[in-house]
Amino acid sequence: MKILVCISHVPDTTTKIKFTDNCTKLDLNGIQWIINPWDELSLTRALELKDDPSSGVKKVTVAHVGLANSEPTIRKALAIGADDAIRVNAEPSDAYYVAAQLASIVKNEPFDIILCGIESSDYNGSTVGGMLAEFLGYPSVSSVSALKVENGNVLIYHEIDGGKEIISVPVPFIAVVQKGIAKEPRIAAMRGIMMARTKPLKVVEAVSCAPLTQFLSYELPRPRAVCKFIDPENPGQLIELLQNEAKII
Repeated sequence: MKILVCISHVPDTTTKIKFTDNCTKLDLNGIQWIINPWDELSLTRALELKDDPSSGVKKVTVAHVGLANSEPTIRKALAIGADDAIRVNAEPSDAYYVAAQLASIVKNEPFDIILCGIESSDYNGSTVGGMLAEFLGYPSVSSVSALKVENGNVLIYHEIDGGKEIISVPVPFIAVVQKGIAKEPRIAAMRGIMMARTKPLKVVEAVSCAPLTQFLSYELPRPRAVCKFIDPENPGQLIELLQNEAKII
């Protein structure tokens, strides 16, 4: 059994984002790039399954759509434990385009289980996994919080209002995972970092596909108001501010 983990190359969540060209482009200077957190948890769970001989998982591959500057992030995934990686040499212009490129990878090299994070921490679109399933004609399950393989059967735990569903899914399929798929992301050990330098990273060219959307401009959120401190001996001032300024009572 083979698992493909789709990963995104995103800014660290502590990065202070800036825009250039009249707020139409992201300023790339000084950004620390990381594996998208949901994808990192997906990779961790895939590696946990591979470590369990009873699961039947023999290989974990990561796939990414991006330019050469994303390769350090891919190498980090290899250092964490992925066996090999595939990079589609293209700018990830929108979710539809990314899904089309990932589908081309699977059509050339089939996988049994494909894991996608529920969203990327930069655009929060939550659409690539579903689009990928449509491109491939595979069954898909969203909001996956746990994934197990028992006696050759894949069991998925799916979050619903007020509880969980346990679903048995035939392979191949796509799981769109959320928080809970793994407790903590796996950390790369020094041995893994050294091995990652020689692990296969295949670069393929993009297939022809026109994006469906275009980003016209970006806008930063309004800065937070200055915090006001109220003397604990003056509750009347607090009530007045909550009534007249915050308007919450």
